[in-house]
Amino acid sequence: MSNHGEDPFDELMRRSLAEEADRIEPADGLHEIQARVRNQRTPVSRRPWVITTGAAVLGTAAAIGAFTVLNDNTKTADQPSIAGGPDTTTSASADPSRTAPTLPVTPRPAPTKASSQPPTVAPTDKTRAVQETEVKQKAVPIYWLGKVVGNKNGPDYRLYRTWQSINGRPAEEAVRLMTMSKVSGDPDYVSPWDGAAVNSVRYTDDLILVDFKQLPEATLEPDVADMAAQQLVYTVQGALQRTVPVQITEQGRIPRAIFGVIDANQPLNKAQKADVQAMVWIETPENNQTVKQFFKVTGIASAFEAQVDWKATNLKTKAVVKNYTMAAEGQKFSPYAFTPKLGPGEWLIEVYLLSPEDGRITDLDSKTVYVK
Repeated sequence: MSNHGEDPFDELMRRSLAEEADRIEPADGLHEIQARVRNQRTPVSRRPWVITTGAAVLGTAAAIGAFTVLNDNTKTADQPSIAGGPDTTTSASADPSRTAPTLPVTPRPAPTKASSQPPTVAPTDKTRAVQETEVKQKAVPIYWLGKVVGNKNGPDYRLYRTWQSINGRPAEEAVRLMTMSKVSGDPDYVSPWDGAAVNSVRYTDDLILVDFKQLPEATLEPDVADMAAQQLVYTVQGALQRTVPVQITEQGRIPRAIFGVIDANQPLNKAQKADVQAMVWIETPENNQTVKQFFKVTGIASAFEAQVDWKATNLKTKAVVKNYTMAAEGQKFSPYAFTPKLGPGEWLIEVYLLSPEDGRITDLDSKTVYVK
């Protein structure tokens, strides 16, 4: 750990970091139990994932002393919520699209002879950094990229969160799992970090150091690359329960660019939740999970006046059950929950938000479940 001495600015920064870290709520026991009994199945594809290659270079670095810190208002998603009106059953429309997502990549060009070697991380950062303590059966949050459905007034891709049970060093294992899209269990969630190999995660009082043996070779459009950078920041900060900036290195050296466009010379700061997180997502049940009747659906939403709508479609009979529930708070990321009354069979559960202006769907997440 670093010694800040009696510098009043350092003292102020240390207090601010401590206060922000205290606001982060650790994962409760339910997520650990769910993660341990996770039932991996072959996912069913629903929405297309299309990322075009980009050639523009975008700098996203910011100074450590001016990083953005968010108050974490997210609570556990299994808190009770207020049920909506009575269920209604009608006939469903055609099946939703089930095209498998794809992630086109462009290999990073080889450096020219004139290129200098990337700079190394400052020795003081290395010597002060410490590793995490190894743990057993701990649930950690992992973030993924998903294509936004319905909402055209923002980024095309946002962050969706799942929970995974790990053994070992929490942040290091979280980053390792984040580099494998299949771990999410949902075909709508993808990681542009596929193919990367993490080496270590260490931290100081004011910096997190994530070193990779190998970084992704993909070159992405700047907006998607920025979201992928936030995917790493949110995942590693969530696992460490720290809100300090994240410095990325490759084999101990600062890479020239990440995804071809992200400037890695300065640490990455955490973006505002409203700018990067999905406005609604489902946390339980998991995709393709077998559930009993009267199972509970839980998740997180930032909804106008706290209303969260949902629809369940029987994929064989095409019957539809619609209703709504209420999140714990409106216009703020907060938990919601509801218990649909569904008969046996394969069902597509869709949770979405409606525009207060014209009633159109603005954001949506979905899971396929098998009801006994």
